[in-house]
Amino acid sequence: MSDTSKKTPLYNAHLDAGGKIVDFSGWQLPIHYGSQIDEHKAVRTAAGMFDVSHMTVVDVKGADAQTWLRTLLTNDVAKLSDGKALYSCMCNEQGGVLDDLIVYQLSETNYRVIVNSATREKDIAWMQKKKKGDVTIDVPSGLAMIAVQGPDAIANANTAVQKMLSDATVDMLDLKRFSAKFVGDWFIARTGYTGEDGVEIVLPDSLVQQLWQTLLDGGVSPAGLGARDTLRLEAGMHLYGNDLDEEHTPVESGLAWVVDCDDENRNFIGREVVEDHKAFGGKHTFTGVVLEGRGVLRSGQVVQLAGQDVGVVTSGTFSPSLQKAIGMIRISKPITGSCDVVIRDKPIAAKIVPLPFIKGGQATFS
Repeated sequence: MSDTSKKTPLYNAHLDAGGKIVDFSGWQLPIHYGSQIDEHKAVRTAAGMFDVSHMTVVDVKGADAQTWLRTLLTNDVAKLSDGKALYSCMCNEQGGVLDDLIVYQLSETNYRVIVNSATREKDIAWMQKKKKGDVTIDVPSGLAMIAVQGPDAIANANTAVQKMLSDATVDMLDLKRFSAKFVGDWFIARTGYTGEDGVEIVLPDSLVQQLWQTLLDGGVSPAGLGARDTLRLEAGMHLYGNDLDEEHTPVESGLAWVVDCDDENRNFIGREVVEDHKAFGGKHTFTGVVLEGRGVLRSGQVVQLAGQDVGVVTSGTFSPSLQKAIGMIRISKPITGSCDVVIRDKPIAAKIVPLPFIKGGQATFS
């Protein structure tokens, strides 16, 4: 672990809970608290919580905020109403993905954007470089964030927040999916990264240890990076740096649905390339794969068809829910049926399947 890696305000709470700390994008975070499998199952069956304070909050305000974000992002924020959110990519001029992010509209002149920790400096520099008109970009300090995920997450989180704020008007039970609201200076969003229901709570860092303990006392299980990865992969959700990068467009990474070209006058950055890929396909395509032989899928493994290299595994793991090795692959041409994945210099049989691997608690393939 690097001596320069940063600690979130919950670092000591992770140690107290028995967390095994690793370096993740320059942050000291728990990979698990003893059993990654138990943490995964807790999120799928009840409720688990993740310290995501390493994520970056960016506030975009000004009379031209909406107009500018419509040129910055592949998805169209004009579709949003106040309190609503959408998922998007932010691309360079060549259509390569600089980051994937969620943007929340608080008003047409006030937006909150959550970007990845690994791309923080790059993202902010890009936004500043491309800023136009009456737009201010602020990265607020003194914040922390907890994600509570699982079938019981909303109820557990609602109880914990009500206890802390002592405010009977605090009620997130009626908060719709992909919506958000402020409760005082707390920001509560119902999005998530596990395929389960849940909320992300952004609050002053001085209060986050108390919230963590209140959730813990209410029966919410702490979960680490390991479970976060297996959960998001089962749900077919992308990890920047693995499944998304500057060398491939959103379409080549299976995210054509976050590219909105309906308004022909909206010239977002990278549109010419991305729109062409959406209409005619790019140099690569993206899908899921399940290993049929023995082994575990990992990022970087070669995908073969009839002995010829046709692609690579971008993310892979052993699925605790399915009890199978699963992965996302980027390949040079569409494949149906079977392929091979090279593991330790040996081709292992695999089956092409749709993404996500799990939806509504059930496998999407047979």
